[in-house]
Amino acid sequence: MTPEYLLTSLIVILLPGTGVIYTVAVGLARGFRPSVAAALGCTFGIVPAAVASILGLAAVFHTSTIAFLIIKYLGVIYLFYMAWSIIRDKGIKQIEEDTTGKSYLRTAIDGTLLNVLNPKLSLFFLAFLPQFVPKAHTGSIVFLAYLASLFMLLTFIVFVLYGAFASTARKYIIDSPAIILWLKRVFAGAFGFLGLRLTFAEQ
Repeated sequence: MTPEYLLTSLIVILLPGTGVIYTVAVGLARGFRPSVAAALGCTFGIVPAAVASILGLAAVFHTSTIAFLIIKYLGVIYLFYMAWSIIRDKGIKQIEEDTTGKSYLRTAIDGTLLNVLNPKLSLFFLAFLPQFVPKAHTGSIVFLAYLASLFMLLTFIVFVLYGAFASTARKYIIDSPAIILWLKRVFAGAFGFLGLRLTFAEQ
């Protein structure tokens, strides 16, 4: 295992994407424990893309326009749904009155779907993992699974830290309706922007 793989993975994970936005939004709205559920869900959402890449199925998405478009537009629809949900969700607007919100399971499922319905993940793993496979392990499903597992572990740790930071900041914003409204618009806008970007993504 090279330090380059861990460093590159960490940089990729730290970059704000749908998973980070979702975990931070949950942490701000409902606290640390729900954000852990969100982080866990987002991490499990990586599994299909990793498995597809390891088994060579990601190549199908790369060559099949129909397969790519189906997954892409399902992802677009779900991102817009998340944007709408944040706008109408009372959890982030009335934090003191409702700190429970969705169940941990539902929170995790939403996080999982966000990553499952992201076709770029399968293409990312297809291009990313092979670069760090030594010649001695070329074609080794076990070694590729090991790399993917490390990536998922790092994802969970980083997302939990994001959630912890967000839940800590939550204590300082619950008394400021203006900040809460601004945050709702930012998160909803972020999901909407990601949905638009995915709409025009090339195969």
